Amino acid sequence: MSDERPSGGPIEPGGPDEPGRAGEPGPETELRLPVPREPAEPAPVERFTSPPQARNIEFSPERAAQVVRQSSNARWVGFLAVVIVILFITIYWFYELAPLGIREPRLDAEASSQYVTSVERGYNLYEANCARCHGANGEGGIGPALNRQDKLFAHLSVDYINNMLFAGGRYACGNPNSAMPIWSNEGNPPGPLNYIQIEDLINFIRAPSTDTFTIRDPELGEPKRDPVTNEVKTFKGWRDPNYKPPPGATPYPACWADEFSKPQASGGASGVPAPSGASGSPAASGATNGEKVTITAQGIQFTTKDVTAPVGKPWVLSFDNEDASTPHNVQIKKPDGSQVFMTDTFPGVATKDFNAPALTAGTYPFTCTVHPTMTGTITAQ
Repeated sequence: MSDERPSGGPIEPGGPDEPGRAGEPGPETELRLPVPREPAEPAPVERFTSPPQARNIEFSPERAAQVVRQSSNARWVGFLAVVIVILFITIYWFYELAPLGIREPRLDAEASSQYVTSVERGYNLYEANCARCHGANGEGGIGPALNRQDKLFAHLSVDYINNMLFAGGRYACGNPNSAMPIWSNEGNPPGPLNYIQIEDLINFIRAPSTDTFTIRDPELGEPKRDPVTNEVKTFKGWRDPNYKPPPGATPYPACWADEFSKPQASGGASGVPAPSGASGSPAASGATNGEKVTITAQGIQFTTKDVTAPVGKPWVLSFDNEDASTPHNVQIKKPDGSQVFMTDTFPGVATKDFNAPALTAGTYPFTCTVHPTMTGTITAQ
């Protein structure tokens, strides 16, 4: 037989006589078919709560146990995080607000610390700028007294002092030639103190007498020490927080120049002594009966510190105030501190005579109530 194949065109692949011919599946044809998969069963892990379609992929027992452990660890981490946050909030609450009175709240303690620092800075500002006129302890001098309780109670308020430092002496008395200058750098013309220094100065003037403060070096801020005892120097405030004016007390005058011009009832808010008539009150000036004893005030001190008065008879106290525009008076006391006699308070330069009562033999201290550092002694003999 002949091996020739019938003619009629090229031989098509995939025929019945060769692999890949038509009608016979070849390797390429088999690869194109979908790969059959065995049906998947849900993972046999009972702790899973997700629906079956979410766990069609089966985990090995080891992998399933690992997932359970990781889930448990995550819950513990979340629990510990919540506990830490709760503890932090609780500790911070006690630290910041200090409930139940356990201690002072932090913000209040910080405010108190800043107030103490402000008062101590104000002390140095007062010594440098104000003590020359108002006295080292606010007792007054060229300017009015600042340490009197009747004035600190209502008159020397924060707003009043602030306005005085901003506008100067004309704010109180309307006097453009007042010796009180403008201290605020926001005034017109501007002064030397900024608003922080003004606040420090006001805090010092109104500091309570119940608190003790440290005197510090103005440059270094270190406490000053006594050169002899080596103890830290301290000072107390002027304002008595428990002070209340007596019933019926008259308001303190706004203008300091009027402080001594109008005598008021004894014990009034201004503290000006009453006219003669009551025991221990000053006698009328211009008296001429009896032996005359002269007491002189000059430079915020008594230049006649030791004088002699007659025994057993009235006498005349001639008070010579040589400090221009500075008010003084003379208060005579017994050794036990009770008052015997007190003159009127008046500014210098001026001299006034007062009828003084008879004294028994002995020694009597005298002082100026406006400037307590001014002292002397009268010997009755």
